[in-house]
Amino acid sequence: KALAAGGYSVMIGSLVAGTEESPGETIIFNGRKFKSYRGMGSLEAMEKGSKDRYFQSGEIDVKKLVPEGIAARVPYKGTLYEVIYQLSGGLRAGMGYCGAANIEKLHDAKFVRITNAGIMESHPHDVTITSESPNYSRLE
Repeated sequence: KALAAGGYSVMIGSLVAGTEESPGETIIFNGRKFKSYRGMGSLEAMEKGSKDRYFQSGEIDVKKLVPEGIAARVPYKGTLYEVIYQLSGGLRAGMGYCGAANIEKLHDAKFVRITNAGIMESHPHDVTITSESPNYSRLE
């Protein structure tokens, strides 16, 4: 969406946070793989040295730091290559839907609103998915 809205770059930190190459420990929780995730504005990151980035470098007392991020876990997503492959495939498909041969032409895309009913209708329905796809997750 950012590219279609006129952008030349996108921030995808959360999209790659669960990859093998991302920093953080790989954790097994309830039988599923996760990667630990620590935002630079989290209290944990500030304790490790990022507080200067948030203009709080003079603060020594941890209780007085004002965190702007979180520490969490995110689902493990495989390798960065696999994630980027899926993202670039999705971008190419979206560009095809818009008739855009390049990013410059994608900037001419028109956004349309779609109702919740339209979103539900555009997803698989009235069937049981029997084989999971790497680029699709069920609407919650």
